[in-house]
Amino acid sequence: MARGGTRTGGRSGGARTGGALPGRAPRRRDRRGRGMRTPLYPASAPASRTRAERFDAVVLEALEPIEDRWGAELEDLDVAVDDVPDVSTPVPDDDGVVGDGDIPLARLVPAGVDRRGAPTRARIVLYRRPLEARALDGEDLADLLHDVLVEQIAEYLGVEPDTIDDGSDEGS
Repeated sequence: MARGGTRTGGRSGGARTGGALPGRAPRRRDRRGRGMRTPLYPASAPASRTRAERFDAVVLEALEPIEDRWGAELEDLDVAVDDVPDVSTPVPDDDGVVGDGDIPLARLVPAGVDRRGAPTRARIVLYRRPLEARALDGEDLADLLHDVLVEQIAEYLGVEPDTIDDGSDEGS
């Protein structure tokens, strides 16, 4: 190739970014003729799950004993997970928020009507990043999630948290 010409295969000069053509899945690098790279773990292995997927699994595990006991009362309640709370809109202290200082860990959003006039279901929103930051390990996260869910569900049902949690650990 002459000086000043354009290169098509290297790092400089190309208009493509990310190594993928529009409409095609990105390819893994074929470095030094060794063949295409494969994932380190198969997709079915637990190690390949993302932090968000692992968190969702812990939420379902923490919610299961509560649902087993209070399932009929919780039919109209949804549980959602958000990465971080929206701090642009201030939330009053008594607005169904479980927090650690100024950082909300979860929020109970009551049933209502959305902007289009459609009815919405009540939901508990768990904030993944603040909850993970306060847990020392996976077992601590499961305990923290259980405590937060008990508190939020008790507020939703209008009962004391001890009523929700009563007897849920008898088999342990």
